[in-house]
Amino acid sequence: MKIRIASRESRLAMWQAEHVRDRLVALSGVTEVEIVGMTTQGDQILDRSLAKIGGKGLFIKELEVALMEGRADLAVHSGKDIPMDLDPEFQLVGFMTREDPRDAFVSNDFSSLDDLPPGSVVGSSSLRRQAQVLARFPHLVVQPLRGNLDTRLGKLDRGEYQAIVLAAAGLKRLGLVDRIRSYIPTEHMLPAVGQGALGLEIRRGDSVLYELVKPLIDPVCTCLVSAERQVSRALGGSCQTPLGGFAEETSPGSMRLRAMVASVDGQRLVTAQSTGALSDWLDVANTAVEGLRKQGAEDMVKQARLT
Repeated sequence: MKIRIASRESRLAMWQAEHVRDRLVALSGVTEVEIVGMTTQGDQILDRSLAKIGGKGLFIKELEVALMEGRADLAVHSGKDIPMDLDPEFQLVGFMTREDPRDAFVSNDFSSLDDLPPGSVVGSSSLRRQAQVLARFPHLVVQPLRGNLDTRLGKLDRGEYQAIVLAAAGLKRLGLVDRIRSYIPTEHMLPAVGQGALGLEIRRGDSVLYELVKPLIDPVCTCLVSAERQVSRALGGSCQTPLGGFAEETSPGSMRLRAMVASVDGQRLVTAQSTGALSDWLDVANTAVEGLRKQGAEDMVKQARLT
């Protein structure tokens, strides 16, 4: 069986597609794997924030069109880019084993956020990161940072920012660990929902392909990321919302979920956590959601959309 993988053409996205390709060719029944590269709207529009142009879903639209038109069979996505609800024509098979979920502090002159002097400019494309940075370091300035990983690092190297915050997973996958000055603990900055995980999407009803790629799925990671996604789904989260969620396996079969919602300026930040069995991930997620709701999280989400 020949499988065609739809992928964005950025260096990181191609690494992810190639990683899946290498896993697929080791499976029985797969004779050939082809990567179909394409540029998405999210890659093309770099002069405006994602929140203003339609959100992270812009990174997967063209890939889904390729699936529907039969030009591709499988799409590989960064977990944090996948909309909470897919169109009914598509199916999320699940998530592969997760890479490091933390955010990373990257700077040529400073070792951590704590070391930055007042007025230092920190670059980030994420309202979630912006809010959490400003909540702990109100003396810093956070400015938008768009583009692929190499573009963002280039802007830092040209002196446009004193530091930038990036997902550790992408830097590790591209062999750029040496650019990381420090890892930001999840206690200080909750990751994005699905950060570090790779999701596999197919056309709904393609049972043959579903069974073929299922061995690539990590059931524990899928439960954990599904719980994180439920928090965002229940609260109506999007890239317009400073929302974070991170679930981890605390012991075999058990999990802990932490979630937060903040105002864009970081002046208000509410958190909740819940624990339970992995098999009860939906209940664990809904318990955390209820904890956030009691603190006014839904009003904060609505306000963020108006900002």
